[in-house]
Amino acid sequence: MGEFLLIVIVLVVLGLAIWGVVRLVQHKSRSQEAQQQGADKPVDPFGSDDVDALRGDPRQLQAGAIVEIRGHDYTVRGSLRLTEDGWSWDEHFLDDAQGKRVWLSVEEDPELELVLFREVPDAEVRPGRSIELDGRSYRRSESGTARYTTEGTTGLDSGGTLHYQDYAADDDSRLALEAYGDGGKWEVSRGEVLSRYEVRIFPAAMD
Repeated sequence: MGEFLLIVIVLVVLGLAIWGVVRLVQHKSRSQEAQQQGADKPVDPFGSDDVDALRGDPRQLQAGAIVEIRGHDYTVRGSLRLTEDGWSWDEHFLDDAQGKRVWLSVEEDPELELVLFREVPDAEVRPGRSIELDGRSYRRSESGTARYTTEGTTGLDSGGTLHYQDYAADDDSRLALEAYGDGGKWEVSRGEVLSRYEVRIFPAAMD
């Protein structure tokens, strides 16, 4: 009886050992397969970790920097640094060699968004839930009042308040109404969202 019990114990131990070896082999096989799949997966050479190093960081724009947008070069003349209820964003005043003037909005909400705005000086519009302009319908997306400070040349005071009304169309075109100070006239700008890869930054030369 004792010998029979011993044989049973030996067989159980041997079975557990074999089961453990099989499980180990299966685990190693799955690990190697996963590693191989990871190695075969395409890697984006322009991933978010490297794009700023390759194309410059729009969050760091300052007066004197060169901004290439869709192959066209602009110079940063000045910047607005805006804050509202703990939120912050920047608007940069750009011009080119022909004197063409535009504004580049840089905001993280939470992803980085770049919008190129061009003034529409003859637009006759008023703030509302929606605006019709040049055959396109824009719906209001947000509005508020921000504090701003200026850097470089912007044509504005060194600081003050900005009232804004932001609109978006179905094709993601943008419309911005802005009024500086109390009782200021609404200035209208039409905007288009830029891909991160349409913008390249060349920092201002250091003295």
